[in-house]
Amino acid sequence: MNRQKIRELGVKIGALPTGEKNCITDVRSVLVGHSTIKEKLAGTDYACTGVTAILPHEGNIFQQKVIANSYTINGFGKTTGLVQVEELGQLESPIMLTNTFSVPAVAEGTLHYLLRENSDIGDTTGTVNIVVGECNDSYLNSIRQLNVTKEHAIQAIRNASQDRVEEGAVGGGTGMVCFGFKGGIGSSSRIVSSNEKCYTLGCLVQANFGKKEEFPYLRYGLKNLENNSTASKQPPGSIIIVIATDAPLDARQLKRIAKRASVGLSRVGSNIHNGSGDIVIAFSNAQTIPHNSSDVLETLTFLRDDSECMNLLFQAAAEATEEAILNALTKATTTKGRNGRKVEQLPYNFK
Repeated sequence: MNRQKIRELGVKIGALPTGEKNCITDVRSVLVGHSTIKEKLAGTDYACTGVTAILPHEGNIFQQKVIANSYTINGFGKTTGLVQVEELGQLESPIMLTNTFSVPAVAEGTLHYLLRENSDIGDTTGTVNIVVGECNDSYLNSIRQLNVTKEHAIQAIRNASQDRVEEGAVGGGTGMVCFGFKGGIGSSSRIVSSNEKCYTLGCLVQANFGKKEEFPYLRYGLKNLENNSTASKQPPGSIIIVIATDAPLDARQLKRIAKRASVGLSRVGSNIHNGSGDIVIAFSNAQTIPHNSSDVLETLTFLRDDSECMNLLFQAAAEATEEAILNALTKATTTKGRNGRKVEQLPYNFK
């Protein structure tokens, strides 16, 4: 069955228009790729996991860095690379998403990819900062088996394209659970226009959080929402939110944008539990910063904080995050995992 996005089911989220594909790859030059692992293992074990790669542009990311920042809504997470992103305000690697125990393998695979692309790393220049985000998919995935390898990370990067993003139980979202239903990867975008300026903001989420009773399903026109899945008894999990835009923003402004993603997260019902790793990574590819330059000064252009565009970008971040999470739910399919467990897809019982 070809599952649909929330908007295709007649539910409109927010007021701003979406991009043509209604996903993060509406932002020019942004690419997304997946590596999905679904495999029956010995006994009751099951590999139900994967990797998702978000590339900020189609060029050499290390040599042409983009401006970036992050925002931690709740820090129960095991990400890598965000300390340097916060310090320098730059992103120089793909953003990789996977399960908690696979962060080291994905970081290693991404490092191998970057070393092949850049002979100067660790030789004639410094090292490279790799960004990996994670959520715990151990309800469905036999996480102790360390099913993700460095090759899966490289494959996700190699698979990256500017096509419409594949959503649901794919890539890093393969084993994720959201509000007791099948969660995973979701994406959405918004177009912002003001004073003859037009920008795109896109969002991609790895949704793995929430209890069924927290989901405000009536808000979205769902009725008689029943879910007998034992996943409803699973502790609340986490979410990684990636925001991309082609609006010219500095690192401080990107953190302000990232904070607004928490508005969209709260609208779908998250109470941001103690054990939830809710982390936002935001970047702008409007301008790149060369790794090597003989210039002492770097000249860049940024939006004014008091411009109408900034307010619209705040709104776009909230709306796109809310819709991306819902798309993760409506696109995901019923998935079987370890110990005979099964997590049901969100039913399409709309009014």
